[in-house]
Amino acid sequence: MIARLKTLFDPLVRLLLLAIALATVFPVTGEGRAVARVVSDAAIFFLFLLNGLRLPREQVLHGMRNARFLLPLIVWVFGVMGLAGLGLSRLGEGGLPPTVALGLLFLGLLPSTVQSATAYCSIAGGNVAASVVAAGVINILGVFATAPLLSMAAGGDVGIDLAGLQRIGLILLLPFAIGQVLQKRLGHFVAENRTLLSWADRSAIAIAVYVAFSAAVEQGLWTLVSLSAWGWLALLIGAFLLLGFAGSWLTGGALGLARGDRIAFLFAGAQKSIALGAPLASVLFPPATAGLVLLPVLAYHLVQMVISAPIAAKLSRA
Repeated sequence: MIARLKTLFDPLVRLLLLAIALATVFPVTGEGRAVARVVSDAAIFFLFLLNGLRLPREQVLHGMRNARFLLPLIVWVFGVMGLAGLGLSRLGEGGLPPTVALGLLFLGLLPSTVQSATAYCSIAGGNVAASVVAAGVINILGVFATAPLLSMAAGGDVGIDLAGLQRIGLILLLPFAIGQVLQKRLGHFVAENRTLLSWADRSAIAIAVYVAFSAAVEQGLWTLVSLSAWGWLALLIGAFLLLGFAGSWLTGGALGLARGDRIAFLFAGAQKSIALGAPLASVLFPPATAGLVLLPVLAYHLVQMVISAPIAAKLSRA
């Protein structure tokens, strides 16, 4: 219970809840929308620049040699969870607004978290090095893979035009590449200022969520999603969480992974990244749509943070 309460007050959780509350009470409207979009894009650019500075190329290249662990994890994250998201989005179409149902598919195709999956892997006594590398590789793949997979799975509901590809390149890929190039020069600065830059990370994600939800609130978010729809969404997210955590744990066992690798597979396979979800939604969807698409992602993220702590604690005692 104490672990759950601590997780509820995780800094990123607090910032996300604050962003949603502010967007509900003080949404960006009128001429301020254009300014807010520029600020959000700048925050996302900075976030991916930091990601490029943080992720050591040597670790990624070394970790990619562990194909027995990495390849099944990639198939699980983008294949199995993506198909589950597609199935749940179809189930959700009867009781959810279409854009929220689409968000379940978007959720299924997102990559793993990086920081929290690694942190919980460490608490549980798992293979931290494998977790770091896996999360890094999967997030890089996510920048390239999530958008086209979403477009294919959603059919005509989501189309990626030249402007969308340009935004992905300029706001996500370019800053990451710059970070990789400058890694040797600025890597020490990142290592020496982890706390400050961690807050910069969280703030960038919160800004993207605030801008997306502001547009959704202006379109009538809280009236579009009825009480019964919230209940249906909660059931679908619960099913998704059960599949994510139980399925990834059982899959790691079926693969015969060592205990440390199996724990790393669990958290990297079950957790979904709001750090990529919020920026990518703002790039792929119009502002009024992005907030609704992010509803399932935010719900899943908040609950995964709550349940990961006791799971990690139990595994550490086993």
